[in-house]
Amino acid sequence: MMMARVSSALFLAVAALALAVPALAGDPDYLQDICVADLKSDLKVNGFPCKANATADDFFTGVLAKPGATNTTAGSVVTGANVEKVPGLNTLGVSLSRIDYAPGGLNPPHTHPRATEVVFVLYGELDVGFITTANKLFAKTISQGDVFAFPRGLVHFQKNNADKPAAVISAFNSQLPGTQSIAMALFGASPEVPDDVLAKAFQIGTVEVDKIKAKFAPKK
Repeated sequence: MMMARVSSALFLAVAALALAVPALAGDPDYLQDICVADLKSDLKVNGFPCKANATADDFFTGVLAKPGATNTTAGSVVTGANVEKVPGLNTLGVSLSRIDYAPGGLNPPHTHPRATEVVFVLYGELDVGFITTANKLFAKTISQGDVFAFPRGLVHFQKNNADKPAAVISAFNSQLPGTQSIAMALFGASPEVPDDVLAKAFQIGTVEVDKIKAKFAPKK
């Protein structure tokens, strides 16, 4: 009798836990072949809902075929092929980007909070690197055909020090890896990060902080 009561109590406890924490009771594998993102839906719960009528075009893009315009402040441009451009990538955990660099162009220090990045050099030569949480720099010069990996969440950069253009294809293990530029995040945030915070962090005066902020102010 005692054993029966224990078993019954255990069953009820497990059932209650399953009801209270449904996220832990889910199937770890996808339960459908595809889930093409409905980009027009207002419903977003850690991703996009599936749209009803998918087509082959949802799995296609030609945006990486041509070089992007590198007449930017940093001399580089990133062209993304993530779930926002290729809805069929929804739930698949992969995406690509193309990065083009003018001579002397820089892809400024930034992080991808949701993905590791691997770059493949299409042409040109780049100085690349990432910085660990112990502030150790791992840097290397890479050229056409080379591959270099940037671990998830770590600050990294690419710089074209040559007098010719360069380009890479970047692969991510996320359909929407996210990008946070260090300089823009700190000096171009809205509302602004307080001047005294940045002045103390960078050991500079508030006048210098304001000058830097002016360079990253949103264009009107």
